[in-house]
Amino acid sequence: MNVAEKRARWHFAERSVLGLVAVVAAGLGFGTLLLLVRFHWRPMLRLDASLANRLNELVAPHPAAVAALKAVSTAGGPGWLWPLTVVVVVLLLIRRRTRLAIYLAVTGLGAALLDPSLKALVGRVRPVVADPIAYGHGNSFPSGHTLGSTIVYGALTLVFLALVRNRWRAWFVAAIALLVLAIGLSRIALGVHYLSDVLAGWLLGLAWISVTAYAFRVWRREIGRRPAPLEEGLEPEAAADLEPAPDERAILPHPWAKGAEILVGWVFTFGVLYFLGYLVTHHTPAFDDAFPRWLQTFRTPRLDRLSWYWSKAGDTHAILAISLVFCPIALAVWRQWRPVLFVVLAMFGELTLFLASAAATGRPRPAAEHLDGTLPTSSFPSGHIAATICLWTAIALIAYGRIERWWRWLFFVPVIVMPAGVAISRMYRGMHHPTDVLGAVLLAACWLSVLWWTVRPNAEVTHHATADLEHPERRGRPAGDHRQGGRAGGARPAGPAGAARLRPATHRDAG
Repeated sequence: MNVAEKRARWHFAERSVLGLVAVVAAGLGFGTLLLLVRFHWRPMLRLDASLANRLNELVAPHPAAVAALKAVSTAGGPGWLWPLTVVVVVLLLIRRRTRLAIYLAVTGLGAALLDPSLKALVGRVRPVVADPIAYGHGNSFPSGHTLGSTIVYGALTLVFLALVRNRWRAWFVAAIALLVLAIGLSRIALGVHYLSDVLAGWLLGLAWISVTAYAFRVWRREIGRRPAPLEEGLEPEAAADLEPAPDERAILPHPWAKGAEILVGWVFTFGVLYFLGYLVTHHTPAFDDAFPRWLQTFRTPRLDRLSWYWSKAGDTHAILAISLVFCPIALAVWRQWRPVLFVVLAMFGELTLFLASAAATGRPRPAAEHLDGTLPTSSFPSGHIAATICLWTAIALIAYGRIERWWRWLFFVPVIVMPAGVAISRMYRGMHHPTDVLGAVLLAACWLSVLWWTVRPNAEVTHHATADLEHPERRGRPAGDHRQGGRAGGARPAGPAGAARLRPATHRDAG
């Protein structure tokens, strides 16, 4: 064994001992808190109650502070952490980083099991404050938001450290630590957890990610990989595959000219919408109010509930959630920013066109019972329908242009089904006229046409990318090799074997 190997083994042993000490310290700290809470140690209980009441007095009179704390707290809730973990696991599988995907899945699953188990074991009730501003479900110890955020964000930090440049790693870790700290403190300030609940969440979370990270490093040694320093991430050689897309000088050629074209297209689309909106607002066709009233005669509790779900499929939260899932997957599969830019511009343009047109026309809602109550925007055009058309059509256009399998046609099914369902539900619920639906269709058709001819989302699908899919043996090259050769090598798709084949580009976008 040479000197370098001995030094590497010594450093690995040193880091292992330090890691073991950290795990033991975190575990002992959590165990101590658990015993103190379980046996009702009065000094700690008094401190917990005093801090909870004091923070409630400071925060409750300020609605802006309450809203900010709730926003921070949401970043540690299961409604955000679970989808985030699932999406990242899927992306890692697409990029063929199976070990990292397994690590993240197992670590996240541990958080999901530890929290309810310990809460049931301890059975501590939540704080009771004079002016409640938030409510939590279940027991109090430990804080589930704090535990989950510590584990999930900590695991994501270890996974993506390999992607961060050396000089930025300390800042990256500090930013994640600050987020986890803010989530824990927000739970205390909102009056849903005691200080000891949050401390227990931090300590147990650190102990769990330390254990899983050590197990991962042992796994690497067993398969013959070098014991890399932890500051380089769990798998340093995965940096190339963790990169979202290769560096490009410009996502679009001649970006200023393209921006001007998109702006002109936006103004043209707004003009068309304003003209149609003015006509239907001041010269309403007879059937426009009659049709929602006719649909109202079919209302039943079951159809009311069904229409509510269909309507929600087109609201801002659903559209944003689908966009946030599709865009990372598109990046993972095709390693290009242009499809993502197409979707982002489609949704941003739709939103601004809808708001501007609704404000300019000021059309009242139909003369029917409004199941959704009073809304802040006018009736023309329908934002729900326009957003649904833009999103699903953008996804279908991208997928159809980049997939050569027969099932690419399936992407056009939601293009028809989703807007139709949302449109019928919105009119059934008395929120829109048929001409509002026409305005939404016109908005989507004009705006997507503008973006299709300016952004060209399926342009520059390189022959190198297609060759990699047609010759699987190329995928086995070293992780850093596809960075050589610049842009063409970086565009290599990383989809699983047998996945959709990319269509070779028939032209280059000359701008």
